[in-house]
Amino acid sequence: MLKRWLILIVLFVGVGVTYAQEGEPGAEGVGDPFYPLLGGGGYDVQHYTLEVNVDMQNQSIEGVATIEIIATQDLSAFNLDLWRLEVSSVTIDGSPAEFTHERRELNITLPEGRSEGETFTAIITYGGEPSPIIEQSIGAMIGWNFGNGYVYTASETNGSATWYPVNDHPSDKATYTFIITVPEPYVVAANGVREDTIDNGDTLTYVWEMAQPMASYLATVDIDTFVVNAYQENGVVIQNFFPERVAESAEQVFAIQDEMVVYFSEIFGEYPFDEYGAIITQAPLGFALETQTRSLFGLSVATSDPGDAEEVIAHELAHQWFGDAVSPERWDDIWLNEGFATYASWLWFEHTQGADAMTDITANIMDYLSGEYFRREGATEAQIERELARIVAPGKVQGDDLFNGGVYVRGAMTLHALRLTVGDDAFFEILQTYYETYQYGNANTADFVAVAEEVSGEELSDLFDAWLYAEQTPDLPE
Repeated sequence: MLKRWLILIVLFVGVGVTYAQEGEPGAEGVGDPFYPLLGGGGYDVQHYTLEVNVDMQNQSIEGVATIEIIATQDLSAFNLDLWRLEVSSVTIDGSPAEFTHERRELNITLPEGRSEGETFTAIITYGGEPSPIIEQSIGAMIGWNFGNGYVYTASETNGSATWYPVNDHPSDKATYTFIITVPEPYVVAANGVREDTIDNGDTLTYVWEMAQPMASYLATVDIDTFVVNAYQENGVVIQNFFPERVAESAEQVFAIQDEMVVYFSEIFGEYPFDEYGAIITQAPLGFALETQTRSLFGLSVATSDPGDAEEVIAHELAHQWFGDAVSPERWDDIWLNEGFATYASWLWFEHTQGADAMTDITANIMDYLSGEYFRREGATEAQIERELARIVAPGKVQGDDLFNGGVYVRGAMTLHALRLTVGDDAFFEILQTYYETYQYGNANTADFVAVAEEVSGEELSDLFDAWLYAEQTPDLPE
């Protein structure tokens, strides 16, 4: 009788083990309130190796993505994002895997289930003509873009899926290896550090390593007959990639980057990556993007007056701390990116022009947020009301208006109000502590508020509620 019960127990336990190995499919998306189907659940990507052959003439790519993954649940299937590229094969740890691909959802069934905490490697072979996505928030084509003899890649918020299979949400950060092959004499700029350039005869293969974790929307590959402008001062390598026709003027415009790195390192904490620099694309971009380690700018910035370009250069550099090293947990935390980078550019002007510069900037912004600016311009009250309605409180931004002006300027004024409330010493300690605490990870608004209260020793919920969520812009603290 005892032996029979032992056999039953062993059988029961065995069934349980089998079930754990089979697992359940991961969620269809990470659950972001604005982009619920972006990414996927049940796993955590550790590293992407992206081998991409680029046909500049036919404007197509052929790629192999090797993705190192940890299961975060007992997992039987998972999904990645991939937009309008054809998948020819998928293997998991060398075994062929079944998959379906519809619109941007690449659903992969594991040949054998993985238990929570197990690692596995997916290799996906794919290719085709990348098709950029229209991002409603900025009205631009995002993702991989072919131009006339060049490529630029700008992917905020969900454009990385246009050129590689990806868990396309900032909450799943990973390290990257880029192995990009292009015809001679093209040059490839990407994130991180260029480890090798291999001459294949008619083609060149560029190997780039992004050693620190990166949100997917910050990954970039940019191709042109670039002039490389590189130097090392103040401990950080600056490596810029400029189109030949604007290289001379661009070098003058961006010469101030190393000074900015030194200043921001002093007030925020040590620069988080191995290199920094700028990439200029020949495309007439109406925006710049803080692609990690090497920010992307449109052609017009390269030919502008250096003084006129300082604000955008400072803004994108500051994102390397706030947005890149510390990334938003969800897209509705976007003010933690844009408000911080905007205020950082004001801090730069305060640093270079004196305290009056900050006073003037914040006074002008308050006039704008209160409607006084429009009154001086002769607008009617109805017109003013319409203008102010377009400026949304940072904590109430909506997915179709993610880059609302309120996220930038009212987000920045939230930080200024905090500074006036707690004083300079506590304020800069708050920024440094927040950066150090969440470096190479993700944070949300509650995390920042908690750091601010802990460092300052003050209860700050009323201040943040008013500045982030109230419909009407509050007055600045005395």
